[in-house]
Amino acid sequence: MIALFSYGSLRQRKVQLATYGRELEGQPDVLAGYALVPVEIGDPRVVELSGAAVHSIACATGNPGDQVEGVVFTLGQDELAATDAYEVEVYSRIEVTLESGRRAWAYVGPPR
Repeated sequence: MIALFSYGSLRQRKVQLATYGRELEGQPDVLAGYALVPVEIGDPRVVELSGAAVHSIACATGNPGDQVEGVVFTLGQDELAATDAYEVEVYSRIEVTLESGRRAWAYVGPPR
């Protein structure tokens, strides 16, 4: 199983059902050294599912006091591929270490 840290639209029930065919359960966690920045979404399918044309993207700041709160979900390999297909090109999937010490994948933007 694969750990995925989500701080945005993947936490929405509607997005989960459309992307994975099921509702996810997760545990709260924090990504330190990152801050949320608004990003316009150009993919009409993502805008329709999420209900918003502007999402947030976590960008590394180098400041450990900056924090992004989110949830860690457990996914299968096929579900991770479905997440890759859902996320628009401005997001990059990287492995991060969360405040809990847990390692997880997260979709982030360029450093600030």
